[in-house]
Amino acid sequence: MNSTITRHLLSLVTATTVFGGAIAFAQHAPVPATETETDPAVVQKLAWFQDQKFGFMMHWGPYSQWGVVESWSLCSEDEPWCERRMDNYVEYCKAYEELPRTFNPVSFDPDAWAAAARDAGMKYLVFTTKHHDGFCMFDTKQTSYRITDPSVPFHTNPRANVTKEIFTSFRKQGFGIGAYFSKPDWHSPHYWAPYWAHADRNVNYDITKHPDRWKSFVDFTYKQIEELMTGYGPIDILWLDGGWVNPGNKKQDVNMPAIAAMSRSHNPGMIVVDRAVPGRYENYRTPEQEVPERPLPYPWETCMTMGNSWSYVPNDSYKPTNRLVHLLVDIVAKGGNFLLNVGPDARGNLPQTALLRMKEMGSWLKVNGDAIYKTRPVAPYKEGKICYTRSVGGAVNAIYLADDSEKVMPASIWLQSVAAKPGSTIRMLGAREPLVWEKNGKGVLIRIPPALSNKPPCEHAWSLVVEQPEL
Repeated sequence: MNSTITRHLLSLVTATTVFGGAIAFAQHAPVPATETETDPAVVQKLAWFQDQKFGFMMHWGPYSQWGVVESWSLCSEDEPWCERRMDNYVEYCKAYEELPRTFNPVSFDPDAWAAAARDAGMKYLVFTTKHHDGFCMFDTKQTSYRITDPSVPFHTNPRANVTKEIFTSFRKQGFGIGAYFSKPDWHSPHYWAPYWAHADRNVNYDITKHPDRWKSFVDFTYKQIEELMTGYGPIDILWLDGGWVNPGNKKQDVNMPAIAAMSRSHNPGMIVVDRAVPGRYENYRTPEQEVPERPLPYPWETCMTMGNSWSYVPNDSYKPTNRLVHLLVDIVAKGGNFLLNVGPDARGNLPQTALLRMKEMGSWLKVNGDAIYKTRPVAPYKEGKICYTRSVGGAVNAIYLADDSEKVMPASIWLQSVAAKPGSTIRMLGAREPLVWEKNGKGVLIRIPPALSNKPPCEHAWSLVVEQPEL
């Protein structure tokens, strides 16, 4: 994940959205509207994506041994996410490059990961097959800097090709599969050429002076993505990070038309997410670590860490379950998906606190899933402590966001902008009996009986369903 905090003013909304790895020269420029996809298979897959609502992301690699930020300590930019634990930059980079020689995640159990994500109510996966440091968590034939190389202790493990194992395990448990892949590769001599210093994240030579070197990098990138598209089962999403690699920035053109065409020839309808590069190959947007203030007029997904870091950090501070549930509801009410990231540790374990949060989110979704999955946004989206979604059949779900200390429901809940047709039923997910309601102004006042108020069906948020709304 790119930690760049570059802000783009969206042309169609007033909300400010963060795109990791966005292009520095476009910092204050309006972002063009996403190009409408016309391929029927891709359109259908995007509709599927918008039904899923909740995804699981994992940043994992040899860097997990040190508990440091993924890749970015190799970059010499003066940014807080590029900090390193040694004063000598050259010695640090050498030590970082040697991390694979001690990487041996013997506790790696992708079936257990998939089960935990399934029980959390997550529906699709995005896994980091290669981050900016260039280390490949799959059995690539294009470089020895990979998990299956004989220099890596884990290479003898039957599950050494971890990307394949993860995709297989998650696919068996019903997940959509997304392959995160970094377009920049700081280990490749065709991106950061060893002959020249590299001042920042970009290619460190003039592509117009050395077109053959750049062509070698383009071919390398194509072949690696082709390996993922052909040897790892059906792929639903190609999630490309490193948005500064694009034709408009130092002519860093990796030939996205060829990559997309090849990928979709093996995976028809596959979603392509060329992050922060607006146009034909950014099928949906990915605001990073933020939730837009208003609904966005295109498919989107907030990618966010459960803790403070994308990769594993010992004793990381994880968001409380109440906050995570509210984020999910807020995102879905605005028409987005929530891609929640957890970094496994060096042995291959998901942190216990993260697992507890996932279990608690799953408990909430078992009660309230009908108000989340396969829904679409409906005005007024959010008012006060209530978020709205609309189900396939037309019912409107009003989800009341309870404060962390709010364990008892209020005696009545007023939906100010959503009314019910005469004779309509209003009920609460997780409760048996319909609720008494009356028209109140433009909306309805819903009475909560004491027995339900004192013992609600779940914590964190409560979903009221207006079966026949009058908007």
